[in-house]
Amino acid sequence: MSTIFRNILAVLAGVVVGSLVNMGLIMLSGNVIAPPAGADVTTFEGLKSSIHLFEPKHFLFPFLAHALGTLVGAFVTAFFAKSHKIKLALIIGGVFLVGGVVNVLMLPSPIWFNILDLIGAYIPMAYVGGKVAAKRSLSPKRYK
Repeated sequence: MSTIFRNILAVLAGVVVGSLVNMGLIMLSGNVIAPPAGADVTTFEGLKSSIHLFEPKHFLFPFLAHALGTLVGAFVTAFFAKSHKIKLALIIGGVFLVGGVVNVLMLPSPIWFNILDLIGAYIPMAYVGGKVAAKRSLSPKRYK
């Protein structure tokens, strides 16, 4: 398999797996930390209109979802990439960061959360995931 093709597949796998982790944590969040009374979190419009009811604890799982989704996605990408592992992991961070920016523009979250989320959940987690995977990745040396 060519290097370019394998790297493209690695990035696609990272986006898919990272998104699954993100959504899984978001779906789990309401079972761990109940939404505020009167908040409709089943639709985007309901979430948008009731976000003013949220306390800091309600932002824990969204942050974890963004950070861990990016971390796992970057890890998967760097693990399976044939070359440029850290660069490709950072591409995953960039893709998820764009999603985070769109989320900030669409959902009126508190400014402290927006800053924390955009600065801490994407590029740093992508870098960490890439570095960890680069040390453990599949390489021909490992099988000789």
